[in-house]
Amino acid sequence: MSADGAARTRIATEGLWAFFNGTAAVKDVRLEVADHSVTAIIGPSGCGKSTFLRCLNRMHELVPGASVRGRVLLSEQNIYDPGVNPVQLRRRIGMVFQRPTPFPTMSIYDNVAAGLRVDRGRHAANLDAAVELALRRAALWDEVQDRLRASALALSGGQQQRLCIARAIAPEPEVLLLDEPTASLDPIATGRIEELVKDLKQAFTVVIVTHNMQQAARVSDQTAFFYLGELVEAGPTQTIFTAPLDPRTEAYVTGRFG
Repeated sequence: MSADGAARTRIATEGLWAFFNGTAAVKDVRLEVADHSVTAIIGPSGCGKSTFLRCLNRMHELVPGASVRGRVLLSEQNIYDPGVNPVQLRRRIGMVFQRPTPFPTMSIYDNVAAGLRVDRGRHAANLDAAVELALRRAALWDEVQDRLRASALALSGGQQQRLCIARAIAPEPEVLLLDEPTASLDPIATGRIEELVKDLKQAFTVVIVTHNMQQAARVSDQTAFFYLGELVEAGPTQTIFTAPLDPRTEAYVTGRFG
């Protein structure tokens, strides 16, 4: 929060374009994400939501033929500046994908500790405490504290996804990106993740891509509507869902297409 009470911008895009083999998938997007908030990215399939999300931590550039133009500012620093190390950047901007992706050969403990061990000893003196904190923040500690050395694959799908969230937040990132994190989960596991997302904004800035408009309405403070690679409209979630300015937004949130 700034001195005048306005929400501070944690991450912002300026004239962001993303391409696959020269074809634009994201077109000239300008968006500000407030610190300690949940921002939902909604829109029909193929509209550029996930591509946009992957631009925020430089995952997009890992795809053969992919390129980016424009700026992404993290705490006012352009993450695409030549001097920025993408690997170090991804410790500041964690990401969780659609399907749970625990490291299959590692225990529950080692899954969470993996990113901490890479961090050149920052948490080495108190690794156990850092792992416990991450698991508590991911609402998983009470369920796994007695089997930390068991395989991560022994967990249910919902637990595996919360483990992936714990792994992503263990290095204390500034931003957490969630790419349809409940798409493969049952309703009960989905509900737990949604409650978790609302809690996580106390410690992190969260950006979530979701195909579920009801989910966006439940968990987010701001919503951004994408269509055909363009950011059509962004604003407070209640406004986007009840009084959108653009007729395309209204048509989408009322179910007339998508």
